[in-house]
This record gives sequence, structure tokens and C-alpha cells, in this order.
Amino acid sequence: MNTILVFGRSGQVATELQRLGSVVALGRDQVDLTDPAACAAAIYAHRPRAVINAAAYTAVDRAEEVEALATLINGEAPTAMAQACAALDIPLVHISTDYVFAGNGTHAWAPDDSVDPQNAYGRSKLAGEAGIRAAGGAHAILRTSWVFSAHGGNFVKTMLRLSDSRDELSVVDDQIGGPTPARAIADACLSIAQQLCDVPTKTGTYHFSGAPDVSWCEFARAIFAQAERGTRVIPIATRDYPTPAARPLNSRLDCNTTEQVFAIPRPDWRAGLADIMTEIGITP
Repeated sequence: MNTILVFGRSGQVATELQRLGSVVALGRDQVDLTDPAACAAAIYAHRPRAVINAAAYTAVDRAEEVEALATLINGEAPTAMAQACAALDIPLVHISTDYVFAGNGTHAWAPDDSVDPQNAYGRSKLAGEAGIRAAGGAHAILRTSWVFSAHGGNFVKTMLRLSDSRDELSVVDDQIGGPTPARAIADACLSIAQQLCDVPTKTGTYHFSGAPDVSWCEFARAIFAQAERGTRVIPIATRDYPTPAARPLNSRLDCNTTEQVFAIPRPDWRAGLADIMTEIGITP
């Protein structure tokens, strides 16, 4: 009962969790998330003091074609985890997404705002949230956005790779959100898990994203500025970059409750970006 069990091992947040704490991380070779019963069985076998679910089906466009699979992994598996955690009276921290909202307007989404996902990925994540709440155990659903790190696939690494061979890039400028370092999410998850162990009444839904809010275009320019690359970034509209899955124009998240309840402020993504540049060997 002294360990924290993490679902996920190679993803961005799971990788950072293994760097930060004494956790037991389960990869796909150990637990298949398409088998919810296996997820519950792993919790019963390990009997940890808390569980963090950092695993998910994250191929947003592909989910439009395989929504049933996405829902199995993002909906049914977390539900089974939550039911096992509730039965053992241990807390669950689950990472969710701003995609559960409609993605319109300009206000920062609050945890209790109405949900209205616009794509299959968002619907699958919303199913997981509903199942976790219905299980009735201590939990924190932590919605985040625009995750980036020195590893895995993410916007920062894509921009740097493309800039190796291109002098200019067209990047969407009308989608606004908070880029969030995976390391900061991992830190938050560990802190929240411990606090839930001590005070289960902190159960609820929370938001956590980096500050300040920017567009993808502005984020790209910051990446190239920190990397000291002269790549020109041309702003374009979402309509000029069509994708199979609808993308939210407004990914802003109101994180005030997270700071009030857990004393975890929004991280400055610019500092996180600088750390990542150093880690991957780009030091101006």
C-alpha cells in the first residue's frame, strides 16, 4: 500500500511520473487497456495507496474511424479502474482533456461548465469521466491541454523537426489554449494523489494548463525563438487546415479551483519549454 500505481509507461506524462516519484508504471505489455477487467485486476493485485491513469487513446483524428476502440480505452477502462479503486478505498487521479467542451467562445472553461464534445476523442474521454464519477470513490479528474515534453510525439518536437528542412511554416492562429509541460502535469498528479489520500473530500473535477494562453502560431514562434531558429511562422485559420476531427477554437481552462484546493498554480509553459530545449540538446 506504499506505492502509486500508474497506468501508462511510455507516454509523455507517464514518463515524467517515473522520473519524479517511486511509482509502479504498467505498460501495454503488462495491462491491455482494451481489457477493462485486466485494469481492475492489476489494481487488486498491486493494492497501491493511489492510482494515476496516464494512459489513453490519443490519436484524435484516427478516433473518428475507431470510436468504439477509443471509448473502450478512454471510457470503459478508466471506469473499471475507478470501480476497483472505490472497492479498495484508494484514490484515483485521471487525466482528461479540454476536448470534452464545445470549444467555442473566448472564456476560460470552468470545471462545472456544460460539456459538449465535438469529436470522437472528446466523447470517449467524457465517457471515462462519467464512469469515474459513477464509481463513487475518491478521485480527481484533471483536465489539461496541449501537452508537450522532450519525448513522445508533440507540437514542440514536430515544429523543431519541420524547421530542420523548411524556412517557413503555416500554423493555425485562431485556436487558443494553454500549452502544458508534461513534467508539470506529473508533478500535479503526484501532489493531488497524496492530498486525496489524506483528504478524500477533495474529490472532484479540476483543470490544469500552462500559462499564458496563446495560439498555436504564437506557441510555434516561441519555440523557434528559444531554439534561435529563423523559421518564419505564417498564421492561418483553422478552416485552412482541415482535419478529420474537429478541433476546438477555445481550449482555455480556468484553473483557479485547482490552485485553491490543492495549492497548485498554473505552470509557466515558457520555463517548461526552456527546460525541454536543454534536455534535447538545443541550448542557445
